Amino acid sequence: MSYTTWFNKHAFKHKTIVDKLVKQGFNEDEIIEYFEFNNMVQKENDFCPLYAKNKKCHEMKELNCYLCACPHFRFNDDGLDKYNDSTILSKCDINNGSKIKSGDVIHHNCSSCSVPHHKHFIKKHFDLDWKKIMNECDLHEV
Repeated sequence: MSYTTWFNKHAFKHKTIVDKLVKQGFNEDEIIEYFEFNNMVQKENDFCPLYAKNKKCHEMKELNCYLCACPHFRFNDDGLDKYNDSTILSKCDINNGSKIKSGDVIHHNCSSCSVPHHKHFIKKHFDLDWKKIMNECDLHEV
């Protein structure tokens, strides 16, 4: 699956949940709380493929799934740059994490970074529209 396909599918799933919560009268803090990992595993099992295994993407005590991805992540399915004979498809704008080479492409590996899963980071960047928060991620549209 391409980054763009995942991005758009995830935005739709996120919007569906947020719209439901807003309709139920949830405020910003309640929406953020709803996206706590344990609650999401129970109530929104289709939101993340890891939920079926009750597995976290990052080992941290209080994992919040509101952002899932990170507003510092940058991608372009056609490539951001070249390195030797490889195409770089993604990177981190704040240089956290590492790179993974797979065949002739290089991906950014965010597994060592938990920045977007902390409530204070989510509150700082909060918007009901996930795509607004992530508006700088897809460099294909620039």
